[in-house]
Amino acid sequence: MNLAEHYNQLYKTSSEIILKGNYSLDSQINDPSDSRFGITLLLRPSEKIKSNIQLFLKDLKAVEPNQYYYPNSDIHITVMSIISCYQGFSLDKINVEDYIEIIQKILEDLGEIKIEFRGITASNSAIMIQGFPSDETLNNLRNKLRENFRNSILEQSIDSRYSIATAHSTVMRFTEKLQNPEKLIEIVEQFRDYNFGDFTADKLELVFNDWYQREENTIHLEDFLTN
Repeated sequence: MNLAEHYNQLYKTSSEIILKGNYSLDSQINDPSDSRFGITLLLRPSEKIKSNIQLFLKDLKAVEPNQYYYPNSDIHITVMSIISCYQGFSLDKINVEDYIEIIQKILEDLGEIKIEFRGITASNSAIMIQGFPSDETLNNLRNKLRENFRNSILEQSIDSRYSIATAHSTVMRFTEKLQNPEKLIEIVEQFRDYNFGDFTADKLELVFNDWYQREENTIHLEDFLTN
């Protein structure tokens, strides 16, 4: 998969949708009764990169103050949704140790995961930072996770929504009508190729999480050191 091409295509389509006013709003983000939970293996960018992201978000907030912006604590790259969020999932349905064991084994001979955050893309309901892995390590890890979990008897729903292949971070979601879509896209354009920095993941985290990876709803299950 050519990531740059994929992100470009996504941006082209989504920016047109946003400017035409056909974008989607996330109606559940502020709904306290939202009980969609799951289990995710993720990694987080460095503090320096998060600071750079917040400078970009500050510009967006100036024109669209009422949307949902990710705080530093929630910014992440999904390595794999092992159990995609669904209504009513809870930790007592599984034995967490079994999941940790499978992941531990896969990570034994994993190389470094290095990612460059460069530029912005969008969907029809969100703004995302583009992540570019330096090599095939992340892809190889995902393929091993797919294979090992599918060959196990554990509950999993890997790739049930879509087959994950990117390394982006969602940083803003549309929760109400945009006040100034033209200005929003203008700011995004300014950061289209901006270099937010690169980092080497020092650990992967296995978490029990809500749909938005909000810190207050996350239960930390295990850290896997990667170097």
